[in-house]
Amino acid sequence: MRITFFILLCLVFNLRAFSHLNIKGKIISNQTNQALVGATITYGTSGKGTVTDQFGNFQLEVDADSVGLLIQYVGFESQIISVTSPENELIIKMKSGVVMLKEVAATSNTAGRLNQLAKIDVQLKPVNSSQEILRYVPGLFIAQHAGGGKAEQIFLRGFDIDHGTDIAINVDGRPVNMVSHAHGQGYADLHFVIPELIESIDFDKGPYYADQGNFNTAGYVDFRTKNKLDKSLVKIEGGQFNTIRSLVAMDVLEKKGEDKNQNAYVAGDFMLTDGPFESPQNFYRYNLFGKFNQMINSQKMLTLQASSFRSEWDHSGQIPLRAVEQGLITRFGAIDDTEGGNTGRTDISARLDEKIGENSYLENMLYFTKYDFELYSNFTFFLEDPVNGDQIRQKEERNIFGYQSIYTNEARLGSRQLASRAGVGFRHDKITGNELSHSLNRQTTLNRLALGDVTESNVYAFVDESTTIGKLTINAGLRLDYFKFNYIDQLLATFARQTEDEMVLSPKLNFNYQLNREVNIFLKSGVGFHSNDTRVVVVQGGESTLPKAYGFDFGSKFKPLPNLYMDVALWYLFLEQEFVYVGDAGIVEPGGKTERKGVDVSARYQILPWLYMDVDFNWTDPKSIDEAEGENYIPLAPVYSAVGGFTFKHASGINGGFRFRYLGDRPANEDYSETAVGYTVADANINYTQQKWEIGLMVDNIFDADWREAQFDTESRLYNEAQPVSEVHFTPGMPFFLRAKFSLFF
Repeated sequence: MRITFFILLCLVFNLRAFSHLNIKGKIISNQTNQALVGATITYGTSGKGTVTDQFGNFQLEVDADSVGLLIQYVGFESQIISVTSPENELIIKMKSGVVMLKEVAATSNTAGRLNQLAKIDVQLKPVNSSQEILRYVPGLFIAQHAGGGKAEQIFLRGFDIDHGTDIAINVDGRPVNMVSHAHGQGYADLHFVIPELIESIDFDKGPYYADQGNFNTAGYVDFRTKNKLDKSLVKIEGGQFNTIRSLVAMDVLEKKGEDKNQNAYVAGDFMLTDGPFESPQNFYRYNLFGKFNQMINSQKMLTLQASSFRSEWDHSGQIPLRAVEQGLITRFGAIDDTEGGNTGRTDISARLDEKIGENSYLENMLYFTKYDFELYSNFTFFLEDPVNGDQIRQKEERNIFGYQSIYTNEARLGSRQLASRAGVGFRHDKITGNELSHSLNRQTTLNRLALGDVTESNVYAFVDESTTIGKLTINAGLRLDYFKFNYIDQLLATFARQTEDEMVLSPKLNFNYQLNREVNIFLKSGVGFHSNDTRVVVVQGGESTLPKAYGFDFGSKFKPLPNLYMDVALWYLFLEQEFVYVGDAGIVEPGGKTERKGVDVSARYQILPWLYMDVDFNWTDPKSIDEAEGENYIPLAPVYSAVGGFTFKHASGINGGFRFRYLGDRPANEDYSETAVGYTVADANINYTQQKWEIGLMVDNIFDADWREAQFDTESRLYNEAQPVSEVHFTPGMPFFLRAKFSLFF
């Protein structure tokens, strides 16, 4: 009898111990009824939980009879929900509110892909131009050196990325980087993005994720635009240097209201400015954008979008330091003010997100991009041609076709949570008239230095598996990329197609340990590759087509205080080779083996309910391995950098901020005989926002510092010089620049 009672007691205890809840739910905004993607759902003190998918859905299995769920999304009021034996799917509506850092957990999923820093910054930091959106990435610096219309020069983790050679940039999943571009590999022009339409940003550093391929060496950035406008708006901005900008964004289905599962909006942005230069930039840009979303049923969502962008400008180019010091020109003068350019881009895409099983999803995206580019530059003045000067023209037209399909599945095996992702896709670039020519006055072609047609294809597949056992998540991935390179040199007397192909495998392995809600520890490792221009590949005969990049990060996301969120990482990156196609000269330069190591520190602190402080500090030690000590510096690679500031959002409607960015001195050449001088620049803005309108002031370079935005060690010769001189050439940074804005919401 006693034995029977003991057995029954054990059975009851085991049933109790192994009872669990299978919780399903959907999280939406109570204002727009739109799904909140990436909302966190946690329980207990461990920080264990999950995040919502692209439909706002989540599923969670808990070994308990009842549980309290903490629902959080940055910029929305947190909720605590008690769940006991749910029979139906939970529908949780969240109310927008102020950002409260004490409610933000230091959590991650799939070894660090939940980027709390990005969510916090998007809510707090205003973005006043399409150029500035890249500054959301901690440690990333940009420099404009061609009249406002050229893509920005990018610096990150010890890389002078030029215009995008080692960072993968996407908007709504579409690639921004241009392969084998007339100006250089990876050229990434973000001026087609309207900053007010950005909903979220996904970014990370290092080659650690299987779904990121070409250009993902230093990191990647993926911008997502809004599916629905919170409010329609009309905005106008005006300021110094004959600057004016207007924006209209309208919800075109809002008044119909018959179908809440359908929405669409259109936006238009137009800008004019002459800039601070003595020769006016005559810059203009327009953007048109439209997006349509349709919930076909509860399991399918169709998204269609289209955009068109056009820009034209003049610029004064980079000027030699000696010309300013000798009084030949001022800081805002020019040696050749006939430089300039124009560019345009049109995008069309269709995306279908579908729930194909209880825990399975399928994303399909098809896109097309039409692009053109023409740029006139003069870096060496009269070095090569003492009579006509050294102006060059770079020009191309291209069509891009692409497709991507990603399958996602979540499951549970005993106490283990499993997450699987697999994807396939392709990108095909067809480039005609990829040109480098010696020109005069932007009107006469003196001689063609390079002219050809490029066809480049990238077919890829990846698998990604994550397993969570208790507090530990292990993420392993493998990516396969196949490239086909074709080049037809139009300057040859007879037709000849140069062709190479290459395949590369890139494994990834990441670990994530969730100690509790306040401490998350991660170790990331992975192999990627340095992207190469088609013209590099065919010249090298396929040698070192896709040189490997090896990296790891070790760090932690943690909250030492309830209102203080920190992210710290130690990292290392090794590259086998850094071939560069120099579009300005039509030559190939091998960079050899390089290594970079450093420390990244980010902190977000809420001083008062309406006052926030943030700071990002980055130290990097970049070196060329093949060169002798003292001659192994990587030109223009950042060493010390920091950004930070204060942001305030008061209930009265007064809001704004003060921000600074610091970039330390760095070598301008391999032996550090020339220095790219560092700078500190501060900006400020203040606004008064009401339900129906907003007014504001923005000031760039509030202390009117003299700073050099872009710098290069260049050999050049002025018209009156007998011998060339090698020294720093620079583009002056923006002086004190005041703008005012007025917005109407409806």
